[in-house]
Amino acid sequence: MVESIIPIVKEASGLMVRSGFDVMEKGSSVNLVTSSDLAVQHFLVDRLSALIPGSGFICEEEDLDDESKEYTWIIDPIDGTANYARGIADCCISVALAKGDEVVSGVVYSPWRGELYSADKGCGAFLNGQKLRVSSRPFSDAIFCTAMSTYRKEFAKACSDIIFDVYMRSNDVRRFGSAAIELCMLAAGHMELYFEMRLQPWDYAASSLILSEAGGVSCGFDGKPMSLHEPGMTIAANCESSLRELLRVVHKYVPELPY
Repeated sequence: MVESIIPIVKEASGLMVRSGFDVMEKGSSVNLVTSSDLAVQHFLVDRLSALIPGSGFICEEEDLDDESKEYTWIIDPIDGTANYARGIADCCISVALAKGDEVVSGVVYSPWRGELYSADKGCGAFLNGQKLRVSSRPFSDAIFCTAMSTYRKEFAKACSDIIFDVYMRSNDVRRFGSAAIELCMLAAGHMELYFEMRLQPWDYAASSLILSEAGGVSCGFDGKPMSLHEPGMTIAANCESSLRELLRVVHKYVPELPY
């Protein structure tokens, strides 16, 4: 299916213009939407509807949720909007196709980085046509990609405690500002650990499949797969042992999910 999705996503990326777009706030100055987000989403909904007639949509913008169909598209028209609005290259289009509660196809395209990640379930993960595999580095040599819960700053102290704990026992910490890109970079072997306190399904639906198909693992706060229908914690790693150790650290500072 990704071979049918990829040209649509590439065409949609033409709407991610470098200048001349409008920037609006969604409730606060840290939660932004641009006219490009809306244009990309409208284009994707129109074209993907034709690809699978009768399919549903879960999208970040404009409340287009529709979870009652056999097949559902889960779309983030521009993940990393704050980066996009400032001209930073770490932003992308993320499109996942779910059958029921299982993601079966995923495409993450970052046109400014020149990176197109894709996966069909059971067929491996690819970056620009080259097969991906997670790294074999241990927890002690891991790069940890994370964030400080930008939209819910009341969680920042717990996030900082987790970051410091992991940092002192691993290699280093990174932050790129796009969950989809960061999880794909984990799939590509550039980093080994990932944590975000609270993400939406469109942030991780496509990239979590790409990670899994590259040999990586991910889970929510309870150690089970992340939901496709509500926000939740995202924890990921290049191997099961590192995932369990990262989950242990998270539970040390966050004994109960705070939302």
